[in-house]
Amino acid sequence: MSNQLPKQVKLFGAVSLLNDFASEMVYPLLPAFVTGVLGGGAAALGALDGAADAAAAFVKLIAGRLADRPSRRGPLIVGGYFLAAAVRPIIAVTAAAWQVIALRVVDRLGKGLRTPPRDALIGDVTPPPLVGRAFGLQRGLDHVGAVIGPLIAWWMLSTGADVRRVIVASLVPGVLVLVLATWAVRGSTRREGAGGAQEPSETVPPPPAPYRPLPPSVIAISVFYLLRMPETLMILRAQRLGIAVALIPLLWAGLHVVRSSTSFVGGALSDRIGPSRTMWIGWLSYVVLAAGVVAGLTESPERALVSAATGGHRGSGFGVYHALTGVAALIGGIALGVIFQRVSGATAFLVSAVGALSLVILWPFWTRLHRVPPQ
Repeated sequence: MSNQLPKQVKLFGAVSLLNDFASEMVYPLLPAFVTGVLGGGAAALGALDGAADAAAAFVKLIAGRLADRPSRRGPLIVGGYFLAAAVRPIIAVTAAAWQVIALRVVDRLGKGLRTPPRDALIGDVTPPPLVGRAFGLQRGLDHVGAVIGPLIAWWMLSTGADVRRVIVASLVPGVLVLVLATWAVRGSTRREGAGGAQEPSETVPPPPAPYRPLPPSVIAISVFYLLRMPETLMILRAQRLGIAVALIPLLWAGLHVVRSSTSFVGGALSDRIGPSRTMWIGWLSYVVLAAGVVAGLTESPERALVSAATGGHRGSGFGVYHALTGVAALIGGIALGVIFQRVSGATAFLVSAVGALSLVILWPFWTRLHRVPPQ
């Protein structure tokens, strides 16, 4: 069996890099833009993250069902990237916080369209022993883009550009995303076997494996998203501790350097010791405030679990997984935003950490009760 990742996995890694390049030019600046330029508060930032994730969650359910048909995946993926690239620069001309929230929601609708079919495609073309590494590569390159974007934003701000101009400039990498995504989905209805040979699957699709419901571990994953601090509130906390707005993109880039490197490690570790154990290590990292490590050690094993559990219905499986975590992020984002604004930022972080610690302690008992395998 070949130990090389399929070509399409590498192409989608490059697509993710470019897309996050565009997105992360804008995202780290939204807290300062909403609170400073538009006059919003911490609750608005919690709603910004939560509403965006919830809107994407609903679309992911539909896109996931559609993505069970391989021939539909290409249009869904390209359409999702197009919607995000088209709407993101419009944030620059907004005049109120609710407008930013609305546009951010539309941006995330694009994410909802593309994510389940892309993840299902990656799961389909990758041999089972390499699934963790495949998603580790995709998530790792995604975070590389999240390093480049903030650095470009910082350079523009330091040379005299304002926040609105930086947001407009995100259109350039967004266009490159569309070009590369269109290339990446060519032949997306072809399936690679374990030895790298390809067999047609559009004209004579292989019989789908019996559907298996998502494992109980996905419920625990959703609880973690409920407890996880929205990143916009992390940025706002940093600003209130005295970090200048112009330096926020550098802080954001540093965070994603850690995320990128640990994503590759997390993917390989997931294949080696199992996704359940790798996730637990990621949750423990969150409790000890190693925020950059968390994504790298949780994103790949989460997707590996879903891919293994759903067989021939990977589109639906990934749609449900992303929807559940999106709804959890909405509820948690708003609740933690309210605590941040009405009590204090320190209290909000404490509530999040204590909740995550409870999850870490309960996870071994949960795996035994529901017979969650380590791999």
